[in-house]
Amino acid sequence: MFHRRRTTTAIAVAVSVVFSAGLIAQKKDDKKQDEAQKRELQSVLKLVDDVAAGTAQAPNDLSLTWVREDFIKAQGNKEYVPFVVTIDSSKITSGNLVFYWRVVPKGAAAAAPAPAAKDDKKDKDKDKAKPRVEYPYEDYNVTPLTAPATPGAPMRIARSFTVPTGAYDVFIVAKEAVPTTPPKGAPPLVAKTSLMKQSVTVPDFWNGELSTSTVLVAERIDPLPAPLTPQQQEERPYALGQMEIVPQLALTYSKKGELSVFMLIYNPKSDAANKPDVVVEYNFYQKQAGSEKFFNKTNPTNLNAQTLPPGFDMAAGHQLQAGQAVPLASFPEGDYRLEIKVTDKVANKTLTRDINFTVTAS
Repeated sequence: MFHRRRTTTAIAVAVSVVFSAGLIAQKKDDKKQDEAQKRELQSVLKLVDDVAAGTAQAPNDLSLTWVREDFIKAQGNKEYVPFVVTIDSSKITSGNLVFYWRVVPKGAAAAAPAPAAKDDKKDKDKDKAKPRVEYPYEDYNVTPLTAPATPGAPMRIARSFTVPTGAYDVFIVAKEAVPTTPPKGAPPLVAKTSLMKQSVTVPDFWNGELSTSTVLVAERIDPLPAPLTPQQQEERPYALGQMEIVPQLALTYSKKGELSVFMLIYNPKSDAANKPDVVVEYNFYQKQAGSEKFFNKTNPTNLNAQTLPPGFDMAAGHQLQAGQAVPLASFPEGDYRLEIKVTDKVANKTLTRDINFTVTAS
């Protein structure tokens, strides 16, 4: 058995972040919105409609790549889905990026492509009166380009959506923003654009069955000195309560690193005092020649009336959390599987979650 640093105290017991859905229609109708930004948005909407309808090809000038998605229980029988994509920011010459995402039920009919421009004012007015298609979630923003922490690395962008359980297609557009006032004498900017579609199946955390959020593997966990504004929360979706998780995207570590994991445990049964009795075990297996063997484990984490805060109450909606940060100095180089075993002793039920990672010399 070896030493590990627990991360369960890093995040408040009750994760009470309000996940807001910025509706695109409201942003479109905002009279204060700049006309150039409206035209920018209209071109993005038309591109997505056309690609979804099969009448246009999806461009990928910026090497837009889906990296990961995570699932966390939200409010109102919905699930919160933060996700991460990357782009090649070196291909962008302007300073800002238009970012749009749309969530569509899998198999839903595509919206009709936007009509060609018309000269007749009555026809234009008639088109304006037609309601837009409502989607489970869609949003957009204009974000400034930021230099990657590692020179030459892709720029990561994290956003989120909140939807009921189900299967969805997520359409994402990253588009170079056209300057409102281009430099004098400069040729017109041909904006580089990427569009991708990613299928996502959102689990059900509201069915009463023992479950967990995605196991979040953290590059680091930072304290938040103050609550985020709605706009900040939109751009930093891995901020939960009073802490912000920076996801670890590549699960390859040096022996000097540590594997840090965090998760929320949903729907454990409680005793007469509304306290759960849950045990979380962390077992490490080393992969060798197509098989694996047990390598080591940490002490199990007990979540019960003796270890939880006195005010912890399942009936009040408090959520269980678990996590550890394990130094990797004692791990020989190679590939590993971390098995996280969650046992609900009140319900006599068990589930497991797996994390695969690699340890290198440096």
